[in-house]
Amino acid sequence: MLPVALWVCPVGEFAGVARHITDVARVGLPGYRLVVTAPEGPLLDRLFELRCPTVPLAVEGVSTPRTVRALRETVRRLRPALVHSHLAKADFLVTMATAGMPVPLVSTEHHIPEDPLTFHGSRAKSAGRRAAHHARIRRFDQLIAVSESTRRDMLRQWRPSAPVTVIRNGVDRLAPQQDPATGLRVLSLSRLSAEKNLETTLRVFAEVRRRHPAATLTVAGQGSERAALEQLARQLQIHDATTFPGFVDAEQAMAGHDVLLQPSRADNLSYTLLDAVNRGMGVVASDIGGNPEFLPPRCLAGPDDVDALAAAVVEQGEQPELRPALPTNIPDVAGMAEQIVGTYERFHPRSSSRASADVAPDRA
Repeated sequence: MLPVALWVCPVGEFAGVARHITDVARVGLPGYRLVVTAPEGPLLDRLFELRCPTVPLAVEGVSTPRTVRALRETVRRLRPALVHSHLAKADFLVTMATAGMPVPLVSTEHHIPEDPLTFHGSRAKSAGRRAAHHARIRRFDQLIAVSESTRRDMLRQWRPSAPVTVIRNGVDRLAPQQDPATGLRVLSLSRLSAEKNLETTLRVFAEVRRRHPAATLTVAGQGSERAALEQLARQLQIHDATTFPGFVDAEQAMAGHDVLLQPSRADNLSYTLLDAVNRGMGVVASDIGGNPEFLPPRCLAGPDDVDALAAAVVEQGEQPELRPALPTNIPDVAGMAEQIVGTYERFHPRSSSRASADVAPDRA
């Protein structure tokens, strides 16, 4: 019987972390039985379609002690070989739920900004958060970072005692486009939140459109910044060429555009950027986080450098031969899963005869 690797995610929506989890569920973890516990929602729905065992975990609308008790009971029942958490909230829940248990703990850090104030508005809150991470991280046996930049920020901000291994997000290569289209149909595909720097996206497009009146912009996604962004589009007089469709199918949206623009202030290794490169789109992004680890300099500029970003958008739209390709340091999905399992070897060799409980934790 395969040992259980219990993955914990605190959100049920389908975003970057959910994409990571479902990709691994699709290919499997070699030598392990993957079980995922997360809130009810699109993530568990997709895992159910993939026949990946799941355990619903109530997080929102319930007290933290109740969530911790439920998670602790899941760990007791499944007797996993290891518990692997994703996102900071899951890290803290796992730390509390496994207190006194001998189970090894693993954490993947998907999103840590270079500037701690990006998510924590005051220095006091930022310092408190760093201290909390430093305390909880001592409980973990293995840490995974999705980029070298993420690893550096983890070491700098949290001072972990456990080893930190870089495993970049994996993407299965698509066949290259034979005759990619040229054009300036620009796409933004992200949460409409402050760290995504969408005000700069609009200002960059205003400069692009000043030079190329036929250019269009789609700002896809949902979030709290939408009304302010729509107002800014009117102020910049680009509202007639800019649409805000809300949630869209990412694959269809990319197929209908020429250039993806993402001058974010916090990107570690964006699946959106990876997918755009994989599909042969033009790509323009800020020179932060993990972006320089897979995008060439011609695709990058400072997150506030409107002129440089606009020039790159025009170049990427009109000269397909300059569009980026995925480098060899980006694994395919199976390779990513194999690398993840490789980090488990230090405390749970795959040759181990230890068996987990024979349970059927599929959704009830």
